[in-house]
Amino acid sequence: MKTVVAGALGECVHVAGVSSFLRLAEQFGWRTIFLGPAVSPERLIQVAKEEKADLVGVSYRLTPENGERLLAEFAEQADELHQKGVRFLFGGTPPVAEKARQLPGFFDGVYDGSEEPEILMAYLRGGPAAMEKTKIYPQTLIERIQQKAPFPVLRHHFGLPSIEKTIQGIEQIAEAKALDVISLGIDQDAQANFFHPERQNPRTTGAGGVPVRSPEDYKALYAASRRGNYPLLRTYSGTDDFIQLAEMYVETIKIAWCAIPLFWFNLMDGRGPLTVQESIVEHQKVMRWYGERNIPVELNEPHHWGMRDASDVVFVTSGFLSAWNAKAMGVKDYIAQMMFNSPAALGGNMDLARMLAILELVEPLEDENFRVLRQTRTGLLSYPLEQNAARAHLASSIYLQMTLKPHIIHIVGHTEADHAATGEDVIEASLMARYAIRNALNDNLDIQGDQVIRNRVKYLKAEVKLTLQAIRNLAGKGVEDAFTDPTTLARAVELGILDAPQLKNNPFAPGTSRTNIIKGSSVEIDENGKPISESKRLAKYLERKK
Repeated sequence: MKTVVAGALGECVHVAGVSSFLRLAEQFGWRTIFLGPAVSPERLIQVAKEEKADLVGVSYRLTPENGERLLAEFAEQADELHQKGVRFLFGGTPPVAEKARQLPGFFDGVYDGSEEPEILMAYLRGGPAAMEKTKIYPQTLIERIQQKAPFPVLRHHFGLPSIEKTIQGIEQIAEAKALDVISLGIDQDAQANFFHPERQNPRTTGAGGVPVRSPEDYKALYAASRRGNYPLLRTYSGTDDFIQLAEMYVETIKIAWCAIPLFWFNLMDGRGPLTVQESIVEHQKVMRWYGERNIPVELNEPHHWGMRDASDVVFVTSGFLSAWNAKAMGVKDYIAQMMFNSPAALGGNMDLARMLAILELVEPLEDENFRVLRQTRTGLLSYPLEQNAARAHLASSIYLQMTLKPHIIHIVGHTEADHAATGEDVIEASLMARYAIRNALNDNLDIQGDQVIRNRVKYLKAEVKLTLQAIRNLAGKGVEDAFTDPTTLARAVELGILDAPQLKNNPFAPGTSRTNIIKGSSVEIDENGKPISESKRLAKYLERKK
């Protein structure tokens, strides 16, 4: 076990930073010795010798002029230890840190509080070699998650209506080290008609995102990210020509992971040319393609139901079906995406209960070949227009999300209700998210055991089992797995087993579902406005036997 000795030097009595540093070191297996405030150089050096320290942490947070003199004296007295291979780190205010940097070759690292946590964490994990950029900022999602823990990986959607502006924004975001993953927001033609220029509409260029029209465009966007903290890139899986797009994404932007729905991005929501059943077939092929290449897959499914005011039961059911299909298609690293605030009026505790129900249904699927990664995000439709209120909503939503200990947080920017995020907006949103995350980690808030939440989780899991049984009962003879059979799944939507109020008058779903927010939950109701159970709502499908 390596040993670190640390304290506040000279007359400095401010030790909060030293204490935080040592707590972090303990997480990475260091033996820590805290000397407290106002430690003389002589004592700090003597204890380092006695304890055979591998690392000495020095802090000073008073006037830079005094700090400059004291640090110079300390470096001279500690030269013998330094020559023997003992390493030294400094932490303090920016003006004093600047003085520390002027002692060339003495301090391995100098920290003024502005650095992202992963830099110091990388150092504690691996020493000086870990300070290399390729080790601080690994270029696969799994390595990035492992490197940043217990902090989640941060992503944000970004794409402006011109290639040039998007390139400039990516450069700005990367230089600011604001995100781990930039999710390229591409326009609708790029999603549906990339390989069909004859189908593209010049009047809609840039509608909804950056108008990428060639592999060279993607390569230029990737090149823009090769600076700062070298963020990963990913983008939509498209709504047509799925495998061709996947091949190009891997080649041009080294796509961090695939995100695709199960029931959506087709004629039902107007975003693609396929029927529900046809799109399920294609989406499963895409999952399998990425799974064969050990690239993680996210099914961005449940929130599509939630944003259309579906019940919590349908929301959770779709979350289970997503994981089930991913595993069946050979996906090894599955990203369970959980969008909070969808619908926006949900109560925080009941929203959390929905997510816990999904996880408790999905995590039993894990084995040596299937791993579940938790990704949370704030609801797209939940942001108020007023910017101060929107900022507060971003922070409070992420604080609640941290209860789930997510591996990834998809930051939905505070400008969402007003305009597509600029580079500056993304950086601001990241700063707010980081602070909310730090507060949550420090507070170590855990409300999962709250009895009201636990009761709701238990209820949802029981109801979902009935919904799944109704789907299973639809399967025809010879169907081995109803939950992956495209015909059965499409039929479940057509008959309204999976339904949402906003699907009214949709040719692929009945849209007869009625829901209301009752005590913070999205609940299916009957024609009289009374809550209705799945056993009653789906009675005729539950009676049928295979």
